[in-house]
Formats: sequence, C-alpha cells, structure tokens
Amino acid sequence: MRQILIYCLLSLPIMIMLGWFYFDKRKLKRKEARRAVINAKPLAPEYLQILKTQYPLYSRLPEELQRKLVGHIQVFLDEKDIIGRGEFDVTDTVRVLIAAQACTLLLNRPGNYYPGFRTILVYPDTYVASSTQHDGLLQVTSTSTRAGESWHRGPIVLAWEHVLKGALDSRDGHNVVMHEFAHKLDEENAAMDGLPLLPTAEQYQQWSQVLSAEFAVQQRKLANGDDDVIDSYGATSPAEFFAVVTETFFEKPQQLQRHHPKLYEQFKQCYLLNPLEWRELNQS
Repeated sequence: MRQILIYCLLSLPIMIMLGWFYFDKRKLKRKEARRAVINAKPLAPEYLQILKTQYPLYSRLPEELQRKLVGHIQVFLDEKDIIGRGEFDVTDTVRVLIAAQACTLLLNRPGNYYPGFRTILVYPDTYVASSTQHDGLLQVTSTSTRAGESWHRGPIVLAWEHVLKGALDSRDGHNVVMHEFAHKLDEENAAMDGLPLLPTAEQYQQWSQVLSAEFAVQQRKLANGDDDVIDSYGATSPAEFFAVVTETFFEKPQQLQRHHPKLYEQFKQCYLLNPLEWRELNQS
C-alpha cells in the first residue's frame, strides 16, 4: 500500500502536466476552428467600402492578399477590443481602418493575431502621456505628446487623426498603426529588442548581422544630420529601428530597396511579402 501511495504521489505532477497539456491543446484547436469560421465569412459591404475608399493600399494588393486581409480583419475585430478615450466615438470606420493596417503585417506571416493583449485605446488626436525614469536614487517624471504607443504585454494606444492619415496616405513612409503593431510582433519572443519571430531558424544569424550593421549606419547618419529614407527616429533603439523600417518597407519599398537592398531583403523574408510587386507603385 505504501509503495502504491508513493507511486501515486510521484506520478501526480506528471498527470497534472499531461492534463494541462491536453486542455491547452483542445483549447487551441477550438480557437483555430473558430478563427477558420470567422475568416471564411464574407466581409460586410459597408466594411469593404471603407477599405476601398479609405485604405488605398488595399486596392494595390493582389486579389489573393486582399482575400487574406479581409479574413484577418474579421478575426482581429472578433478578438480585440477597440475603446475610445476622451469621449471619442469608435465607429465602424475606426475599427476597420485600425484592423486593416494592423493585419497588413500579418498577410503572409504564420502567427497568432498579436497574442498577449486585447485592448486598443483610441484618442481623437495626439495625447499627453507621462513617463518615469530612474537615475540612481533620482526619479524623473516627464510628459510628452504622442500619436501612439505600445505597452509591453499591455494595450496599444493610438491617436485617431494619425491612424486616419496613415490609412489614407500609404506612401509617405509613416504609419502609426503599423509602427505600434510591429512592436507587438517584436515582443512575441518575450523581449522588445528588434528581433521578431522569424519564419525559419536559419534566418536569425543573417537578420542579426544585417540589422546590426544597418542600425549602426542610421546612428551615424543621425549624428551627422544626414537624411535617409528611413526616419531618424529609427536610430533611437533596435526596437524602434524594426518598427520604423516596417513602416518604410510597406510604404516606400522602392526607395528602401534602392538604398538598403540587404535590409529590404531581410524584411521581405520576415513578412514573407514583396511590396514591390504590388500594383500602382509610382514612387519617386
């Protein structure tokens, strides 16, 4: 009897682990099945009209990618809560344009629809946020005006005026939604360090080499006051570099490929997309 009791006690942790594994696997299968159903639904006509009239990048996509984007948008809207702040009214236009820009990053990426957070807070315009920094025993709190931010393992905050501008102008190299959701892709590997999950293990070494070299170039250009197709804010940190280059990759692919071909190739492999192949690209 004693041996049986000892055996049961020793086996209990293993049984619990197996039980949780089985439960998580079933939960994941249910989620995937639900997503498949939602993804396959036709988009509401009024939503499609918003895409066609207020997100010109949608019309440039090949038909296959348009279908993917429509499906991703519906899953995204099912799983994320978009909440207005400062008496801002969240309309269908707000929801669709945020989802469309965020899901453009997911078009060909295997992923999980930005796991780890659910809430997107939207202000009508730029908002004031405070931040606290510590230097030894000294604590310094400062405020700044922002168009968006991504909290690590927390919500995304967006200014609607900049969301709309980013949707309507898909060629200026600036898109606050893509920027902040690139941070969410970045943090899927735990740290927000400019190293997202990549499709294959072989890509990590080359990614690290190219991104490190290009980031150093951007820092030198910032120090010298030199202009570049990549916004100077990208020289702030590796995390910001990844987010800023993501904006450039989708909105100024010709210029990025011309001036930074190795960098363009890495982002093409990261997103499994080639925006140079999309329609109506007449960039200077």
